[in-house]
Amino acid sequence: MNRSVFAIQQVVRRTFCSSARRPVENQVPKNQKHFQEDNGIPVHLKGGTGDALLYRATMTLTVLGVGYVLYELVKAAYPQRKA
Repeated sequence: MNRSVFAIQQVVRRTFCSSARRPVENQVPKNQKHFQEDNGIPVHLKGGTGDALLYRATMTLTVLGVGYVLYELVKAAYPQRKA
């Protein structure tokens, strides 16, 4: 029983340990250059279309939220008429 478990462990260990690792290129300097470039675009929009969509969605939700809060405050300020 123990021999089979040790054999399985050895096979599993070999498949993970002997695999060649891919070299990972450092992207930080390229990103720093891109985001620090002075081209008139705000830093929160330099990421491209995805950043612009996230910004617009956030602003839309913020405006809708503020509108809803103001509506609820006005509704709470005036007493309800009893029918």
